[in-house]
Amino acid sequence: MAEQDWTGRTMVMSGGSRGIGLAIAVAAGRRGANVVLLAKTGEPDPRLPGTVHTAAAEIEEAGGQAHAVVGDVRREEDVQRAVDEAVERFGGVDFCVNNASAINLLGTVELPVKRFDLMQQINVRGTFLLTRACVPHMRGTTNPHILTLSPPVGLKPEWLGGHPAYTLSKYGMSLLTLGWAEEFRGDGIAANCLWPRTIIATAAVQNLLGGDEAMARARTPDIVADAAVEILSRPSTEATGNTYIDTDVLAEAGVTDLSKYGGGPDLAPDIFVEN
Repeated sequence: MAEQDWTGRTMVMSGGSRGIGLAIAVAAGRRGANVVLLAKTGEPDPRLPGTVHTAAAEIEEAGGQAHAVVGDVRREEDVQRAVDEAVERFGGVDFCVNNASAINLLGTVELPVKRFDLMQQINVRGTFLLTRACVPHMRGTTNPHILTLSPPVGLKPEWLGGHPAYTLSKYGMSLLTLGWAEEFRGDGIAANCLWPRTIIATAAVQNLLGGDEAMARARTPDIVADAAVEILSRPSTEATGNTYIDTDVLAEAGVTDLSKYGGGPDLAPDIFVEN
């Protein structure tokens, strides 16, 4: 695994109060990075662990510098404010991590239109807004990366037909990112997607996707964080335009023992992954 020193390097992330985003942010902090989090959870929510402020504290405990911005990734002014504050406080942007995402797996007739809109606005619009705001500050930096937590784009009926609205939003994130890989290739800015092979033990899995039974078959967010750090450590001019799977990234880095990430013998595969 890469063990680069990221002191002086700055990551701007959407979400990150908990789950996979928090794990990535803490891993970056462990390497000395500055991390700016844009998230809505400024006050504790009884349904969800952590706030953007507790996340910032964890990053600093890990050895990094953190700046919490309470805001909505759907709002252009909030996104711009987060990026402006990152530049003002830390001098620039090296990593743009599109982590914020909404999920609802209901079918077309059952899904309320407001939930459809929410997924498209957070997942696609939010990803577009954050990247658009970050890129001008990433040009000319050393090894700049855009990383989006979204899946490989596959047209199998099981992925298209099971939950079309959610699939559209996640594939939208991936298509934007693959487009940026080509659009910003000349600037030396990498753009890649990352997705887990198995379900991950997050609040979404606990509350929406199977409860305790699913959590027992899920790996910890650290597996995605370790894969993310490996991707962001790769040369941006070489590692771009990929839809990575976490276990494949770790295997390429020489990590073969995944037992520390948990999940037991009966791991549950994530959606969108061809096993």
